[in-house]
Amino acid sequence: MSDEGDLNIFRCLDFLRDNAAAMAQAKANRVQLEEFRKSKKAILMQKAEKAGHKSSATQEREAYAHPEYIEFLNGLAEAVENEERLRWLMRAAEVRIECWRSLESTRRIESKNV
Repeated sequence: MSDEGDLNIFRCLDFLRDNAAAMAQAKANRVQLEEFRKSKKAILMQKAEKAGHKSSATQEREAYAHPEYIEFLNGLAEAVENEERLRWLMRAAEVRIECWRSLESTRRIESKNV
């Protein structure tokens, strides 16, 4: 969406329609990664156990410090950023539509009073 001063209702509506699938995919990616985080931790804790770390606290520490887990968290951050960017762009389009509706309502009232 552009930052034009013009309120182009059709461009806003097109933007919402055209980005609905991208928004859905972004949310699906984020949710999948958030759920996989638990699995990744468990997998890395298993590796830590095989490496000789017997207590669950030590395994957990090793899992959280593992480069694979840190890389995974960076990917999760990217997914959240993408989803939030799309969400706020869509919200901005919705707000523009609401502004347009308010302006149109005001114009109708003013035309009746003239």
